[in-house]
Amino acid sequence: MLAIARALMAKPIQLMLDEPSLALAPLIVRKIFEVISRIHSEGVTILLVEQNAKAALEIADRAYVMETGRITMSGSAKGLLENEEVRKAYIGV
Repeated sequence: MLAIARALMAKPIQLMLDEPSLALAPLIVRKIFEVISRIHSEGVTILLVEQNAKAALEIADRAYVMETGRITMSGSAKGLLENEEVRKAYIGV
């Protein structure tokens, strides 16, 4: 939260976040993603790199799936969230 707040002090038009949920409790992760959504709704473009695929896809507009450094899928976040292959591999459903 502090790192995000510090970044926002510069009034950026784009914010790049790398694994903001790493090693955080689920309750805090939920709060972080609420904050990211709110920042985006205020007009800041967010570039998010995140292993928590479900949380990331639920707030994203567009998404890319990378495997061993290569983009293997891309599309709307909603489309990827509903994709059976993505769900099995990354969401566990």
